[in-house]
Amino acid sequence: MSSRPVRFEPVQRVKICGGMWKSRVDAVRKVTARACAAKCEETGRVDNFRKASGRMKGAFRGIFFDDADVYKTIEGIAYVLMDEPDEELRDLADRMVGEVCAAQREDGYLYTYFTLGDLGQRWTDMDHHEAFCVGQIVEAGIAWREATGDSRLYEAALRAVEQMMSTVLSFKDGWINGHEGVEMALAHLYRYTGEIKYLDYARWFIEQRGHVKLRLPLSHDKTFFTDEYCQNNAPVRELTHVTGHAVRAMYYYSGVADVASVTGERALVQALERVWDNLISANTYITGGIGQSSFNEGFSRDFSQPNLHAYCETCASVGMAFWNHRMNLIEGQSKYADVVETEIMNGILSGLSLRGDRYFYENPLASTGAAHRREWFTVPCCPTNLVRFVPAIGRYVYAKAPGALAVNQFIDSRVETEEGVVLRQRTDYPWHSRVELTVEACREPLTLRVRKPGWCESWSLSLNGEALRPDVQDGYLSVDVRVGDVVVFIPDMPVRRVYADPRVLEDAGRVAVMRGPVVYCAEETDNPGIPTEYFHAEAALPREASLSETFRPDLLGGVTVVRAGGLTMIPYCVWDNRASGGMAVWLKET
Repeated sequence: MSSRPVRFEPVQRVKICGGMWKSRVDAVRKVTARACAAKCEETGRVDNFRKASGRMKGAFRGIFFDDADVYKTIEGIAYVLMDEPDEELRDLADRMVGEVCAAQREDGYLYTYFTLGDLGQRWTDMDHHEAFCVGQIVEAGIAWREATGDSRLYEAALRAVEQMMSTVLSFKDGWINGHEGVEMALAHLYRYTGEIKYLDYARWFIEQRGHVKLRLPLSHDKTFFTDEYCQNNAPVRELTHVTGHAVRAMYYYSGVADVASVTGERALVQALERVWDNLISANTYITGGIGQSSFNEGFSRDFSQPNLHAYCETCASVGMAFWNHRMNLIEGQSKYADVVETEIMNGILSGLSLRGDRYFYENPLASTGAAHRREWFTVPCCPTNLVRFVPAIGRYVYAKAPGALAVNQFIDSRVETEEGVVLRQRTDYPWHSRVELTVEACREPLTLRVRKPGWCESWSLSLNGEALRPDVQDGYLSVDVRVGDVVVFIPDMPVRRVYADPRVLEDAGRVAVMRGPVVYCAEETDNPGIPTEYFHAEAALPREASLSETFRPDLLGGVTVVRAGGLTMIPYCVWDNRASGGMAVWLKET
């Protein structure tokens, strides 16, 4: 293993206590988790497992990768149960777990599309999401076991992994999974069990890419399924830029980061850094959205960022959070946590309605009134990703290293580490900027590393009321603390104008508005007078207009509203929760 920076580790035992994120977690518990479970039943996804086990007669119903939605729903419910007991939800998920486990074949294979179809075709088509679904059942199995103590799904996942690996390792010409995701799961399984074979499996998958010829006997008509589409265009250490399907790319880079975090191989990290530079500088929207094109659900060309037709899949923003969180743990640099913040405050939350029962698959930055959240999709990967991401938001808030605890996200919460550190964070961020950190327990000397956001130009920091001015190192402010100490961090959050890179032609002559990490938009419902179909093009912000802010506890669950010239602007993440109409993030600057 090569030398590397001090590695931070995720912190699991985090309780969300209040603020915006508590309301979102509650919405998932009360509404979203139940809705996803009900839809998995209504659409035949759970029935496919019943049919595969012989408990029900009939043919496969749906799309070949539908098993994954059942697994993600179980995983999400598990996170909800870790936060708060709920017997109804547990019973819902428990029944699904039983149906899944009953459908597993004697050799460990578990993929209902081929179990109910032609078993001779299994593991032959690289675009059939067999490995992806194995990854999802691994994540669900671990989460369900942690939440309930029930090991049935976990043990089924282990058997599925061994069946998969015994098959794909036997292919003389190699093999890749057309939709990545299993790499993250295998690395998680290694961390969970300590068994090196799972890390070896994950490493094998990432090493295959760039060396294997695609095999598509069942999906030969998918003309867009190319090497670039599924990140098979270059070996992992030769990566230079993002390609292809955005979600697949993010899951792949996350898996590479997982392997690199264990092996310490700098060549892998350096490859990821090159891709990251290209992604952030030339392929990321102000909201954190990625993947411009609906054709490949992914990347088109550098600096192309259409607003009205932006694809920006919700799952891709979730993938961005996955990957950047991992990069932050490896490198200890705040720029990666800054990206996570952009995603969780904009690109991800926009995918879920305030009530928790409607979803965006695509997240455009402008609308003529036709874009609306829907209660389900033919491919509902975004709803089921949201149901497992939101209740697990605590894992992104803190990171630990020997003698240090990093505060990466400002979310009202309480954390208790295995080393005996208990920290209470009180804040109503991002609507108010004050962040108070109280050290409730600490056995050994501790350094708090408080992230200074990249957008933050001025700030104050105090320890027990005494002002401090530490140097910024890797984007963090370090404070040595002991039991009973109170650290207060207040980043200045003025409303500000933001301009696009001049190479982004779609935003030439336009301006956006942000406050702290929050991107704002103008909705027609607040700004009548411009015809709906022209609102995104004609809504204007004069160059000399003043910008002001007001917290509105009565509006959209409680948000800070911005007055920009004659416009009223709301956070992008809560648009389309009222009357339909036009919307614009980038405004014509007059």
